[in-house]
Amino acid sequence: MKRLFALLATFATVLGLTAAFSPPAVAATGCKVDYTVTSQWTGGFQAGVKITNLGAPVTGWTLAFTMPAAGQKVTQGWNATWSQSGSAVTVVGVDWNRTLATGAAADVGFTGTFTGANPKPTAFTLNGVACTGSLEEPPPVPVDGTPVDVNGQLHVCGVNLCNQHNRPVQLRGMSTHGIQWFDRCYNAASLDALANDWKSDLFRIAMYVQEDGYETDPAGFTSRVNDLVDMAEDRGMYAVIDFHTLTPGDPNFNLERAKTFFASVAARNAGKKNVIYEIANEPNGVSWSAVKNYAEQVIPVIRAADPDAVVIVGTRGWSSLGVSDGSNESEVVNNPVNASNIMYAFHFYAASHKDNYRSALSRAATQLPLFVSEFGTVSATGGGAMDRASTTAWLDLLDQLKISYANWTYSEAPESSAALKPGTCNGSDYSSSGVLTESGALLKSRISTPDSFPTS
Repeated sequence: MKRLFALLATFATVLGLTAAFSPPAVAATGCKVDYTVTSQWTGGFQAGVKITNLGAPVTGWTLAFTMPAAGQKVTQGWNATWSQSGSAVTVVGVDWNRTLATGAAADVGFTGTFTGANPKPTAFTLNGVACTGSLEEPPPVPVDGTPVDVNGQLHVCGVNLCNQHNRPVQLRGMSTHGIQWFDRCYNAASLDALANDWKSDLFRIAMYVQEDGYETDPAGFTSRVNDLVDMAEDRGMYAVIDFHTLTPGDPNFNLERAKTFFASVAARNAGKKNVIYEIANEPNGVSWSAVKNYAEQVIPVIRAADPDAVVIVGTRGWSSLGVSDGSNESEVVNNPVNASNIMYAFHFYAASHKDNYRSALSRAATQLPLFVSEFGTVSATGGGAMDRASTTAWLDLLDQLKISYANWTYSEAPESSAALKPGTCNGSDYSSSGVLTESGALLKSRISTPDSFPTS
């Protein structure tokens, strides 16, 4: 029902992710705008705008506003189509956010440049109707206690992940790299930093099955996963136990291993409130029916020991809901896994996966409970330049839809997706600007913003 709409300031380039302007006339009571500068540096800045429609429902919207200072220019925008002429900025909604019901909102954003002063934009209009709400982002409601203290045992309600108060919540956090390679990165200091400095809600434990992983030492890897679950619990974070199948892509290849592993960890961790089970990381080269068959054999093993925990099921095409295989979410919608209290995984890499993936996620989120258990700020290879605009568009969309996420990766891996610079895991600093990569700095700035978990 609710769709989000937001806008931003100044912009000279059209990025094809946000909304552009030219005041059509729409409904009566107008709109409210919350404009926030999320970061600023010499000569440049990043901003976000949330627009709330206070009038009649609209299908297709244009936001307009004015940059009050000479030299303020939009350079790149997301979640809409952006354009700027002189001081006038236009933002036009795209496929997944073009409809705004009464009371619904949309989030958009941009990066810009300025010379001299950088005052806030003025004269916001939505389809020609003045937005007279506050231009200030209301401060988030502080959360008293750790994420697990506040939310308790999670469960699926409708298409949402919900807390012990039966209210939808979004968890934000980081994923390990393969613990067979980067186990030294996961220690008391790094988990303290993740919980206290990054303010992460969750810690995903990526236990590869092949590639020198679980199959080489089932007892040893099971023990290490349990240790990391305990470390997350001690710090009030949720732990996602990821059975990291990648090659071969058919999860049925590891069916017996999965049953053995999950029978063990579910029995051992059944009394904990912080555990989420992810039963197949990225199925690939295999049909949805084969993935579904695997899920319907593994989930009962978990339920026999731990009947209450949320289970995440991987989807076809590297957990893309089939999009990377030329399909779409309809195969899951029309043939869901026969189990309750489950969510479906969706993975993306921002530099490779853009508008068509965001559209699929937006459509699917109206019918399926989704969990972004892995995503990267770079290309699907794990390398290349960080795509700040696409990453920000993705994160804004996930925030809007209250979809939980874990970033790949909280590691010092020699790839641009890593959050930590090489050598970091030899020390005790996992948070300062000196040890964070460009990707790590962006993710820490997003994750560390206050949670607003509802409790009533």
